[in-house]
Amino acid sequence: MSVKVTELTKVYDVQKAVDGISFQAFEGEVLGFLGPNGAGKTTTMKILTCFIPPTSGSAEVCGYDVLQQPMEVRRLIGYLPEHNPLYKDMYVREYLAFIAGIHHIPQASSRIAQMIEMTGLEREQRKPIGALSKGYRQRVGLAQAMLHDPKVLILDEPTSGLDPNQLAEIRSLIKELGKEKTVIFSTHIMQEVQAICDRVLIINRGRIVADDPIEQLQNRIQGETAVTVQFKQEVTKDSLSKIKHVRQVIDLGKNRWQLKAGLRQDIREEIFHFAVANKLTLLEMHKEDISVEEVFRKLTV
Repeated sequence: MSVKVTELTKVYDVQKAVDGISFQAFEGEVLGFLGPNGAGKTTTMKILTCFIPPTSGSAEVCGYDVLQQPMEVRRLIGYLPEHNPLYKDMYVREYLAFIAGIHHIPQASSRIAQMIEMTGLEREQRKPIGALSKGYRQRVGLAQAMLHDPKVLILDEPTSGLDPNQLAEIRSLIKELGKEKTVIFSTHIMQEVQAICDRVLIINRGRIVADDPIEQLQNRIQGETAVTVQFKQEVTKDSLSKIKHVRQVIDLGKNRWQLKAGLRQDIREEIFHFAVANKLTLLEMHKEDISVEEVFRKLTV
């Protein structure tokens, strides 16, 4: 594995920001790191990137301990913090050259050109960073995080301030990077989680409350299964309520209905047999899955 965290704890005075968490992140994986404000996400990321020490527990990056071997860890990690610290008086290309010098990157010019193209900074590369929009500053931050080709990328709110077109490009870039690197990223945009993540880790009040592959996350909470249907012909509420496993029928108007069943009961087959038996034409039928946003809200209240 690329990242291993074991019983990690961070205490500020009497407050536990991180409370004995353990998890692993693997090569070729995009791990979504979610939680409400103050849950401990940023503290965990700062420990992994050797900005602050843990109070107890351990964290390793590619086998190197963050306390005992911080320089080795820093060489292997690319980090984009939530508040992107850039030198605003420097030009984009000048700043990336400065970062390349810190990392002793061979053939720096070609690597800088590659990062500028990858992050869509071609038109802005000769501007001072202070003259860039927030979205383009985020791109500069991403370029510097990836410049030394790290094995692990830790991105704290990487798409903050991007417009819809930039969002699509950066999401695609993160997804592509996740095929060969370990990517841990924090976000409050739930659509990003569903679009990018292979796995989701949710932290609340310093403790992990969920650690699941994205397709299994909805099984974390108890709830009803809902199916929306529309028939060409008129049907009655009473007849729909007699379908096997149906607990509640809601009239949505224009022959559209929402049928609710018990936990993880897929009633679409029963609805199909009902339509055939009553010679009804189905115009619409879709199951409404529990969203990542709903799981997040229920696990972090």
